[in-house]
Amino acid sequence: MGSRPVGGRAAQGASGRAGLAAAFRDAFAGHPGGVAIITAAGPRGPVGLTATSVISVSVAPPTLAFSLSSARGSAGALLTADFLAVHLLSTEHEDLARLFSGPGADRFGPDTAWDRAPTGEPLLAGPQVILRCRVLTRTPVAGSTIVAAQVIDLLGPGTTTEGGATPLVHYRRGYHRLQG
Repeated sequence: MGSRPVGGRAAQGASGRAGLAAAFRDAFAGHPGGVAIITAAGPRGPVGLTATSVISVSVAPPTLAFSLSSARGSAGALLTADFLAVHLLSTEHEDLARLFSGPGADRFGPDTAWDRAPTGEPLLAGPQVILRCRVLTRTPVAGSTIVAAQVIDLLGPGTTTEGGATPLVHYRRGYHRLQG
């Protein structure tokens, strides 16, 4: 069986593991993803990080999933948490996305407004949609972990576009706003 045309041309494969990994990374760099911040109460205080891997899994019951590629630092603390808060970001919160994606940043310092949910997870002031979740499963896959969590509460108006805001997306290794 030979190569089949893909999109009107013959598919060109990446050779070797390094080539395939680079091609895979580039393919997803060109695939926009919504930006979220995931927070939890860690053993040494609040933790959080920026994620572009959050997906909707089910409506009944409301369930989402995301992946973490590390078991150290904030990601490691998120992996041990029973409750999480997933903050869906609009373009107004690009600074928060950058703060929570940078290494060594004081994410919950005096310049970050936040409060605690009854189950302990930090709730950031600003994002219009916060999904409070209870972790259901943690599934190791290759070097990452896929976390599935059931939404137990939705805080805010329920959409990142309330009041004319536009969702923040990650595309080609940068933050962008949707047009339209």
